[in-house]
Parts: sequence; structure tokens; C-alpha cells
Amino acid sequence: MSNISEDNIEETPLQVRLNGVATLIGVGGLIVAALVLSVLMIRYFTGHTVNPDGSVQFVRGQSSLKSAINGLVKILTVAVTIVVVAVPEGLPLAVTLALAYSMQKMMADKALVRRLSSCETMGSATTICSDKTGTLTLNQMTIVEAHVGGRKLLNPEKIEDFSSSLHSLLVEGIAQNTTGNVFEPEDGEPVEVTGSPTEKAILSWGVKLGMKFGDVRSRSTILHVSPFNSVNKRGGVAVLSGSEVHLHWKGAAEIILASCTSMMDSEGQLVGMTEDKMDAFKKCIEDMTSVSLRCVAFAYNLYDMKNVPGEEARGDWMLPDNNLVLLGIVGMKDPCRPGVRDAVEQCSRAGVKVRMVTGDNLQTAKAIALECRILQSEEEAIEPTIIEGQVFRAYSEKAREEIAEKITVMGRSSPNDKLLLVQALKKKGHVVAVTGDGTNDAPALNEADIGLSMGLMGTEVAKESSDIIILDDNFTSVVKVVRWGRSVSANIQKFIQFQLTVNVAALVINVVAAVSSGDVPLNAVELLWVNLIMDTLGALALATELPTDHLMKRLPVGQREPLITNVMWRNVVVQAVYQVTILLVLNFGGKSLLNLTNETQEYAAKVKNTFIFNTFVFCQIFNEFNARKPDEINIFDGVTQNRLFMGIVGMTFLLQILIIEFLGKFTSTVRLSWQLWLASMAIALLSWPLAFVGKFIPVPEIPLQDLCRGFFRRQKCEPEGLLSQHSAGDETCKPEEI
Repeated sequence: MSNISEDNIEETPLQVRLNGVATLIGVGGLIVAALVLSVLMIRYFTGHTVNPDGSVQFVRGQSSLKSAINGLVKILTVAVTIVVVAVPEGLPLAVTLALAYSMQKMMADKALVRRLSSCETMGSATTICSDKTGTLTLNQMTIVEAHVGGRKLLNPEKIEDFSSSLHSLLVEGIAQNTTGNVFEPEDGEPVEVTGSPTEKAILSWGVKLGMKFGDVRSRSTILHVSPFNSVNKRGGVAVLSGSEVHLHWKGAAEIILASCTSMMDSEGQLVGMTEDKMDAFKKCIEDMTSVSLRCVAFAYNLYDMKNVPGEEARGDWMLPDNNLVLLGIVGMKDPCRPGVRDAVEQCSRAGVKVRMVTGDNLQTAKAIALECRILQSEEEAIEPTIIEGQVFRAYSEKAREEIAEKITVMGRSSPNDKLLLVQALKKKGHVVAVTGDGTNDAPALNEADIGLSMGLMGTEVAKESSDIIILDDNFTSVVKVVRWGRSVSANIQKFIQFQLTVNVAALVINVVAAVSSGDVPLNAVELLWVNLIMDTLGALALATELPTDHLMKRLPVGQREPLITNVMWRNVVVQAVYQVTILLVLNFGGKSLLNLTNETQEYAAKVKNTFIFNTFVFCQIFNEFNARKPDEINIFDGVTQNRLFMGIVGMTFLLQILIIEFLGKFTSTVRLSWQLWLASMAIALLSWPLAFVGKFIPVPEIPLQDLCRGFFRRQKCEPEGLLSQHSAGDETCKPEEI
């Protein structure tokens, strides 16, 4: 536990990038508001602001204090409204909605989210360190090959022509050295076997060999147990059988074999473990592991009763594990889960590296990795691509960091090896997801950016240490979590693109109008309605978009990557320039374009401003469709599947009609003719073909903020002659950084 890094409550990748976006938008809005406030106040107090009828609003020495205060309040109202519109108060709402919506939908995909922020963090994952047993495989062990008494059984379920002493010792070891149980109904019902998948497979094999579990256990007494652990990869038991003490050991085949000095043949005779026999057994184990079988060996030894400690001292007794007699070796098959291969390939296409971390033999791990396509070919299976846990553990911290990214399969690993791998990958800048089910996996689950525990086989400690619980223990569900995580970030980006377009258009229109005429076409109430569309309704509509296959064709977004991409900037600029151009033309030439020259100046100004407001709102409604697919041509793909989006668009449309036609007194608008309604919609509708054309405009791969930073650095360095002759200590003007 001392290896766990100190918990600093780090910000998630999305939070890091959102802070920058919120600051950018907020500061921009404040600057614009201050500019508008200054310009309007200067124009007002210098007598350049006029009423709709042409009269000057403030005349020094003539206007009353009351009228001056009223004028000042109106100016302050406009400035404050601009701040309200600019400050992205809808951003936290969009984030919370996207996370909560994804969390709810992930339950249907067998993923229970314990920490809300882990939804979006999973979308940034660059690597997944996955267990093998039960996650990549079905966790349904079956013994398919057995070697007993030095011979391979033709049928692993039958021992024929073997001595009774070998059979007796083998079933005694199976029945006593286990954490499982066998229930034998008296009414002839099938035998019920309980325990871990490995224990169930071994006990089921014992039953098929004729083992009567209750009878075998009653004929001998357990003196002491040395439980199986993930470090030693073996477990033992000492039993008193009659007047003899038998030490039974069971565990990883190569580890048990290394402790054997003899074997028992089919006739029950002890035979010395010669070098040739040892090599033959090693070859047998290699052959089984090469076809993804998990190998378990059984061995025993006779022990002198005089050397057995008394009951009080027996708790600290270390069972002898040397000079063992080999009884048999079995190979268990745990087939890959259906769909795992496709899920791994999907991760590869999405730029997410899948690494297998297992306690199994390296050859078994390699065979499963090849079957699941975690390893692409045999040629790839060389160190350090595949590595044993003890080898990785022996490296220095710096060396582990260097090779961690190269590791694809780690066999014979302990939970501590998994923790060391996670730490090394994080130090190399990876966003790491880890699966685990055991109590000892808790440190790695806690250390990882996203800890994924198993709902079926996972312990309570593992679940408490995790961020997300995979309810069906299936790797394909892990990939679905990645998909939903990416959907969170994508939906928030859609909302930001939509919000930026509204911000830029509204602020530019009001600034230009204020500077040029001293009046703004969009009043405070209208801007607040636009703000409601942009923040609340826009967040609801865009934060609940369903994930698409397109999301899994992108590379993961890094923690320090800008949230506003170049593609988003392009879309914002295209739409904002269009809206600003149209609305400024209407603002300065609207009276003639709308045939209002024969109307009174006051009425013509109200019709013009109402038409500008109506057109601006419709531009945002149509632009919501564009925001759904920032980098895809077909913006209508799947639109009918999101009923909430369609409902919000319809509701916004109806509310706009209600505001213009019936709430004119409240919003200072007038009713529009049906021709002007059609004209507003036609202008807004042009944003769709414009967005289609805009997506063919190429954008640089380097983020815009990096390009700007390089440009300003170049401007700083060139006048000083530092671009070619920078000092060794000046890191800001090096050519390669510009």
C-alpha cells in the first residue's frame, strides 16, 4: 500500500480544458461589455445618442437629472446583459447533463458508474490494462488435457489401468487442498460444485474420476493449510491420513514441477525425476500453454508426524515445499468471450492500447492474447512486448517507465506488478484504465485514472476502490464505457461550438452598432431570451446526443489538448461571419431593404429591430442542427432518434412565435407580416448549405492556440535578433519551439 501515489484529487482531463474555455469566453465577454459601456456612455454624455425620432437624448445643462439617470441605467443594463450572455453559465449545466445522461444510459450497457467524473475520463483513456480470466475469457474452466503417472490420458475424465495408491493420493489432494465444495444430493440429482472457476474445474474433474468428496474428506484430517496466493502461485495442505502425514501441493505447473525430485508412475512406484523426465514435463507444459491452456500441477510428500508442530505453534508452520512427488498435470481451457476480438480491434482503431495483465503462465497469456488480437502475430511476442511480472518488477523505476509503453502482455504478474505498470504509464502521460476483481487489485484500481471492478467476481474491496463497476465482467462492456466517455466530451464540444457562435455574433453586432450609432439592435430582454436558448435549452438538446461509431474512429483526446479544436473554430467563424454580416446589413440598411421608408421613424426602427431579433433567433435554431455534427457532412443523421433534441427545437420555435406575436410589450417588439417571417426563416435556412460548404475548408493540424503562441513568440524574438542567435539559457526563443 505504500506504493500508492498520494491522492491529490486531480482534475479530470475535461475539467482541465473546460477551465480554459470558461476563462476565454468570460474574459472576452467582460472586455466587450466594458467597451460597449465606455462607448455608449461617451456618446450619451457628449450628445451623440439620439431617440428614434431624431431628438438628442442628453443635452448638457438642459436634460434633467432623472432623464440622465434613466439613460445611464439603460446603458448599464445593456452592458450587464452582454456580460450575462457572454459568461458561460450554461457550461456547468451542459457538463452535468452530459455526465448524468451518459451515466443513466451506461447502466443499460452493464456499467454502474460510482464516480460521475469517471464517465468523461474514460473517453480520454489511452490504454486499458485488463485482466484475462473472466474479462477477456468466459471464466468457465474445463479440464481438457491431463497427464497422470507420467502418461497422457486419452480421455482426461477417466483413469484406467492406474494403481489405486496413485488414484487415492490424487483424489485426496483434490478434495482436501481446495477452497471449493461439492454437494452430493441423495435423491440422484446432479452433483453441485461451488468455488472459483479453477477450483470448480478441478473438483468437477475429481468427481468424474470417481471421487466421493464427503467420504474422502472424512477419511483424513486437515492439520494445517497454506492458502494459495498470487505471489507464490501455489497452495498446500497437511493432512493426517491414518498414521501418515501427507503434504499436498497444488499450483502453477512450472512452479510445482520445479519443487519435484520424483514422480509417481501409473503403477504407484516412485521414480526419480531425471533431467530427461523434467525436460519432457516442461515440454508438455509448453505445448499446453501454447494453445492457451492454464496448467495446474498436483504433488505430495510424506512427512514425519514427529516434525509436525503442536496445535498452538501450528499457526506459524511453514509447510515444506521441497522434495515433492509429482502426481499429475492438467490443462484447463477458458475460452475467449464472444465479441472480445472485435472489441479489442475497435479499441485499436480508436487509438486505445489494450494490455493484458494476468497471473497465468506467459505462454498461456500469449496464446490468449493472439486469440483476442491483443498481439497481432507470433513475431511480436518478444520481450518487452511480453514480459513476466518478476522481470518487470526487478527493473529500476526509470527503466520501468522506459519499457512500460512497449508492454502488451504481462504474465505471472502480482497485483503489485499491475500497480507498478499503472504508475509507469501515468508518468509517461497516459490516461490509464485498469480492470480488477481481487482485494489485492485495490491499489492499482485506486491509482489508475479509471478503476474498473468486476460486478460478478469482484470483491467488495475492489468495488469500493473502483470508479465504475462492470456488471457482467465482460471486456466488451469496457469498450462501451469508452464509447460513452467519448460521447460526453463530444457533446460538450458541440454545445461550446453552438455557444461560441451565439456569443461572437451577438457581441459583434452590439459592439459595432453601439460604436457607430449609439444604440443596440438587441435589447436586454431579447439578449436574455437568446441566452436562455443558448445556455439552458441548448445544453439540454446537445448534451443528450447518443454516441455514434464515428467517435470510435478518432484518437483519444489528450489531457492538455484544447477543448476548442480547429474544426470547431472553423465552424464558429463561418456561421458567425454569416450571421454578423446579414444582421449588420439589416441594422444599417434594413429600412430600405424591408420597404419601411414610408413608415414613421419610430415604427420602422421597431420593425427592423424585431426582424433582426427574429432572424438572429432562427439562425441559432438552425445552427443547433449544424452543431450536432461538427466534423460530419450529414447533420441530420440520427436526428429523429433524439426526441429531446427535436422537442426542444420545436418548443423554441413555438416560443419565438409567441414572443413576437403576443409579448411585444414585454420585449419591445412588434408583430411581423408573414412575408417577414418567411424571410427570417429563409436567411436562417442558408446556414445549412453554408455549413456543408464550410466543412470542405481545410484546417491546420496544429491547434490554433499553438499557432498563435508561435506567432507571438516569433514576433518577440525576431526584432531582438534572437531567432538565430539565442542564448543558451533563453528557452523562449529557440527556433524548434516556434
